[in-house]
Amino acid sequence: MTVVHITGARPNFPKAAPVLAALARLGLEQRLVHTGQHYDDRLSEIFFRELDLPRPDVNLGVGSGSHASQTAAVMVALEELFSSEPPELVVVYGDVNSTVAAALVCAKIGVPLAHVEAGLRSFDLTMPEEINRKVTDALSDLAFVTSPEAIGHLAREGVPDERIHLVGNPMIDTLLTHLDRFEPGPAQAAHGLNGRYAVATLHRPGNVDGEAQARALVQAMHKCADLMPILVPLHPRGRARLLELGFADHPDIRVVDPLGYVEFMSLVRGAEAVLTDSGGVQEETTVLGVPCLTLRPSTERPATITHGTNRLVRADTLPAELSQIADRGRPSSWPVPPLWDGQAGPRIAAIVSAWLADRSSVAGAANSPG
Repeated sequence: MTVVHITGARPNFPKAAPVLAALARLGLEQRLVHTGQHYDDRLSEIFFRELDLPRPDVNLGVGSGSHASQTAAVMVALEELFSSEPPELVVVYGDVNSTVAAALVCAKIGVPLAHVEAGLRSFDLTMPEEINRKVTDALSDLAFVTSPEAIGHLAREGVPDERIHLVGNPMIDTLLTHLDRFEPGPAQAAHGLNGRYAVATLHRPGNVDGEAQARALVQAMHKCADLMPILVPLHPRGRARLLELGFADHPDIRVVDPLGYVEFMSLVRGAEAVLTDSGGVQEETTVLGVPCLTLRPSTERPATITHGTNRLVRADTLPAELSQIADRGRPSSWPVPPLWDGQAGPRIAAIVSAWLADRSSVAGAANSPG
């Protein structure tokens, strides 16, 4: 009974690593398909090296493109792959285009689907990721949720209770597994950071696509850099527009290429604050106790606000919020969401194994004579 995992972009890899490892310990046959949605070393290959992920059995190499073209390319390739070698279960992660593409293919050809990180909702349909989440969850046979509020979201959308499983957060499994590798000192020295500093990740369309929004973001970030140096591993998405508007003109904004997992998390662990519009960073800072200012009107991860160090901010309020953090300093204690304990991978693996066994027994009974 083969389980096929679909990974496509940087956020998928730390979520998939503990699930792959836990299923391997149970002896299940697995295949890893990398769609190639993220394809350069810093966004993809380095994660396989640093997280001890098995090399992909298949790399579809779809590359970049519009949402439609990228999703379509993944669908065509996966349909061909699954038709020639049908898996018993496909596991998808998060909310990227590769995730929804796999969900659509599985639904069309009758392959069961499990969604890790199901039920997250920002309630903002201008976000492509929100559409991906809703479609994937509607088509999933197993919905693995990271926090309790996701259960209610799925229930309101008509997902049956028996499909929903609260398992915790596998991304946090990866963080805790590698925690002793996140030494801030060497990474800080490599980037010339002395004393207080912030880390920023910015790429959401609402922040970087429109000129007015991007200009407001640049102005806010310059005011923040007046308070402390800011290291910015700048994502390819939106990079050209931000740089055209003078983003890197401030002497204390340090723009670098995307970083590997260990280096990035080391810098986050030592930061005074993180400024972000990313989803996963909100979760990682929640566990590390690093104040996080999220430049978005809503978040699909409200547990990071109620049980963590995250706050939603606007560009015009960002500098004042960072100033308050600088005055207060890092918290000495903070709440963490339930089940974010490093055991999500084993919980998922146990449920998958039992589900496959039940499915096999039902099929066996149906095929037995008499």
